[in-house]
Amino acid sequence: MRAEGPFFDELTVGQVFPPAPGLTLTDGLAAAHQAIVGNRLALSLDGELARAVTGGDRPASPALVWDVAIGQSTVATRNVKANLFYRGLWFRRVPVIGDTLRTSTAVAALRQNRSRPGRAPTGLAALRITTVDQQNRPVLDFWRGAMLPLRDPAGSTGHDDDVGRAGAEAREADLAGLTGSWNLEAFAGSGPGAPALAPGDVIEVAGGDVVSSAPELARLTLNVAQVHHDAAAAGGSRLVYGGHTIGLALTQAARALPSLVTVAGWHSCDHLAPVREGDTLHSTIEVESLAPRPGGAVAGLRSRVFSSAAPGAEQVLDWRFVAILA
Repeated sequence: MRAEGPFFDELTVGQVFPPAPGLTLTDGLAAAHQAIVGNRLALSLDGELARAVTGGDRPASPALVWDVAIGQSTVATRNVKANLFYRGLWFRRVPVIGDTLRTSTAVAALRQNRSRPGRAPTGLAALRITTVDQQNRPVLDFWRGAMLPLRDPAGSTGHDDDVGRAGAEAREADLAGLTGSWNLEAFAGSGPGAPALAPGDVIEVAGGDVVSSAPELARLTLNVAQVHHDAAAAGGSRLVYGGHTIGLALTQAARALPSLVTVAGWHSCDHLAPVREGDTLHSTIEVESLAPRPGGAVAGLRSRVFSSAAPGAEQVLDWRFVAILA
């Protein structure tokens, strides 16, 4: 008997996986996560500020929340070769420290990749991931695209779904319900304030961040994908969990934009090249849209992340997200 995750040719559309253990968002968990990917979102760091802005408890960092949800979803992708994309990740509520996250994972679409000489056969699975809290209130609902090997090296599944359309029906965050009651004026008075921004602006974030403690982050977030833990499963060199790269990208965005209050969701996120422990990541932030709201603004931002370890500082991430600014 061998305990291992499913292969591509063992998946079926509509299949739902048994849930991973629920995970309570504690101060210790948040501190360990911050030590690995950083966190400069003041609302998740300052309890007094959180009460002044939200009227309630201190929110968890959005990066911690999505890292846990993605990690819990890896019950379906223990054998993953690579995670290629995320689509339509939108917050339905803002979890606070003390909440417990539980995640279910279902197969939404399957497409077997074309065979290539000298390469083992693979397929692409679009997974729909739904996260709720301890009261069964919706927290996240999104899609993830994962490439998996076939168990049968000569197998042909016939799967040919349009995986690229995964998440096309995603409903964006209800910003009025999510943060509409927040007092952003209280946040704006707590720091250096927002730089003057306009659509089309591109900000180069000075200084990079080294990728460290990669397997620790995977363990912390219940991520069981073998390629993040076992070099042999990754062809000789472990791959960094995608949430690690995204978390560092958010830290760099908050460093450039100290008025960044929180992230409401993502339109898309594409992993363009692998990242490994020891790489140093740099990013640029493009302002794609900017809409005023009481006390602040809603910004559509695009983060492009580059690895100095790759030839010519290859781009490794293309992340389009929506942020609340004060």
